[in-house]
Amino acid sequence: MATGWANEGAVQEQIDSTIEDAVQRSRSRLGRGESLSHCEECGEKIPEARREAVPGVRLCIKCQSEQDKEEAKFSGYNRRGSKDSQLR
Repeated sequence: MATGWANEGAVQEQIDSTIEDAVQRSRSRLGRGESLSHCEECGEKIPEARREAVPGVRLCIKCQSEQDKEEAKFSGYNRRGSKDSQLR
């Protein structure tokens, strides 16, 4: 199959890279260690039930919700193989 400027298997490499990036990002957000009793951001007490349910929790529900909203803005589109990024 003709691929133009792309190497053989370039599309699969881009897909694999995008998945690897998403896996690494998810792993980096996993809690580690003991849960905090108070939120890192605002200092509010973290309920005991949340600390037991989410190992390594660092944020209260309100601050976690805000952080999740910010992370949702992130585009998972991998531009490393994009022709647009190579032309600019």
